[in-house]
Amino acid sequence: MYKLYQLLVCLPLLGVTTILVALSTIVGCTFGKASFWAYWPPCVWSKLMCRIPLLPVEVVGREKLRKDCSYVFVSNHQGPYDIFLIYGYLGHSFRWLMKKELRSIPLIGRACEKAGHIMVDKSGPKAIARTQIQARETLKNGTSIVVFPEGSRTFTGHMARFRRGPFMLGHQLQLPIVPITIDGSFEVLPRQKGFSFLTYHKLRLVIHDPIPYREDLDSIMDEAYVTIESALPESLRGYVANPDQ
Repeated sequence: MYKLYQLLVCLPLLGVTTILVALSTIVGCTFGKASFWAYWPPCVWSKLMCRIPLLPVEVVGREKLRKDCSYVFVSNHQGPYDIFLIYGYLGHSFRWLMKKELRSIPLIGRACEKAGHIMVDKSGPKAIARTQIQARETLKNGTSIVVFPEGSRTFTGHMARFRRGPFMLGHQLQLPIVPITIDGSFEVLPRQKGFSFLTYHKLRLVIHDPIPYREDLDSIMDEAYVTIESALPESLRGYVANPDQ
């Protein structure tokens, strides 16, 4: 019955909603206030992506964030539903630090560009430098960024190694790093090729205490990794390498 509900109700509704939100973001950011249109329509869309499929969501720790503070949010990356969980339930204005390949997704890629999300370009030193400059300017303007420091989605639900780039951005600007644990996204929609039905499972977003700036960057990375992993089920703890990391 749940698969039938997805085919007859979820897919049509979410498809139409996705198109409308992408178009409103593009038009709104072009002619209106980008700070509103880049955040609120996608936030509502993300909540619908969880609520229409009837997926329960639990959020822990949102009270730890200050509205007037910029952060670098770092999260484990279990699956596509990580995006909806963070966008819909983090409760803090931010921009994504995302792979430039996502720009090619019809409508959504264009909406991400207009919204000011940062496309990571690793094609050469100059491209990397431009990405870093854009990220620094975004953070200086009082907006936060969200990044998946593993670089790609997990194949097993376990966490892979963290990359230094996101932590270096926060370190250069002496900003707090906020670890986020996502649990349940892997069970809802694991990484695989082709179409797959959703599996009914609880989604959980845990916002941990911000890690204040300190000189030792490696210790910040280690603390963030251990903190994120600590809120995962015991069965998903422990390092497992991703083939494409």
